[in-house]
Amino acid sequence: MNIALIIAGGSGNRMGQNIPKQFIHVYGKPVLLYTLEGFEKHPQIDAIEVVCLDGWQEALQAYAKQYNISKLKWIVTGGNSGQESIRNGVYNLEGKCEEDDIVIVHDGIRPLVDESVLSDVIVTCKRYGNGVSSLPYNEQIFIIDDEISTTKYIPRETLRRVSTPQAYRFGKLLWAYKRAFAEGIGINGSHYTNTMMAELGERLYFAAGSDKNIKLTTRDDLELFKAYLRSDTDNEVK
Repeated sequence: MNIALIIAGGSGNRMGQNIPKQFIHVYGKPVLLYTLEGFEKHPQIDAIEVVCLDGWQEALQAYAKQYNISKLKWIVTGGNSGQESIRNGVYNLEGKCEEDDIVIVHDGIRPLVDESVLSDVIVTCKRYGNGVSSLPYNEQIFIIDDEISTTKYIPRETLRRVSTPQAYRFGKLLWAYKRAFAEGIGINGSHYTNTMMAELGERLYFAAGSDKNIKLTTRDDLELFKAYLRSDTDNEVK
């Protein structure tokens, strides 16, 4: 079984809106529903779990019914951080998933996940035990010497930028979160499942990525998302 674990527990203050960014309407539909539709339509996804910002669970249920998200099986309350939210989702699956089931962790505010990207993280996970969506890094990265100058850089050929979706065998994922929170490893600040796994000594395997798979953090990101939607609509008309 392949289970999508969608993280939608953030408040989205940087978007400058009075509602959480995952529930902002774009062309009449909440951002989160665009994300859920991508997983709903994918033939290899068997079930969806959403970790939801507290107070928005009933709204999510209503939207899921309205947009026919039939694969939504569980809604879990988010935590005080991204890692706590993912942990809540993973722990809720204990007793519901087999060790070899695949859990695909994905940000609810990445609404343009491509079907081929999602397929490839699943294939990679089946082969190696995990798969993380990734792309080459095309900018130059310099290391700060002081506040105004540097003489050191990191060759971009040695870098990959990793995002969601990320797929993991459930047994390993459950073990990792239990150990990480028991020992305080890879759970603070900007840590995510991938960085936590690396901190725990696990090797990560790269899967396909897409530049369209943007994370909606600012108003500019929202406008870019709208532009992608308009472009897709124009192509359909043609």
